[in-house]
Amino acid sequence: MPQTGTTAHHTLTIGELSQRSGVAPSALHFYERSGLISSERSPGNQRRYRRDALRRVAFIRVSQRVGIPLKDIRTALESLPDGRTPTKRDWTRLSRLWRTELDQRIAALEHLRRDLDGCIGCGCLSLKACRLQNPDDVLGAGGSGALRWEPTNGDS
Repeated sequence: MPQTGTTAHHTLTIGELSQRSGVAPSALHFYERSGLISSERSPGNQRRYRRDALRRVAFIRVSQRVGIPLKDIRTALESLPDGRTPTKRDWTRLSRLWRTELDQRIAALEHLRRDLDGCIGCGCLSLKACRLQNPDDVLGAGGSGALRWEPTNGDS
């Protein structure tokens, strides 16, 4: 099919975007409802995505893969001028902002890995002595009842 000056030749259908990005159409619809990507409507009322949506989807997927919540990804994308697609420079800047959060998550996982072997087989029957759920019985200071422990910056 010969290309003309119309924008139809510069857009992707949901199926094409899905195939090229490896992301299910349902996920792409979710991203669109969440304001992460956008589409235009064809004269036949079908979604059409600009080609730069491929880069935005890749940015979203990589960000998710390293554990960045969608709300933070949306905030990052909204910080770009005119809603443009992220560049390498944008990724570098944003990854620096996310580094502290990622380091905290890594520390929490290392803490879990380090103490998990002392917990295997105990069934957590002794929450007073459990190194994962209640290290040093810190929850005892909060009184009786169900309390949940999650590592903070000082825990490691």
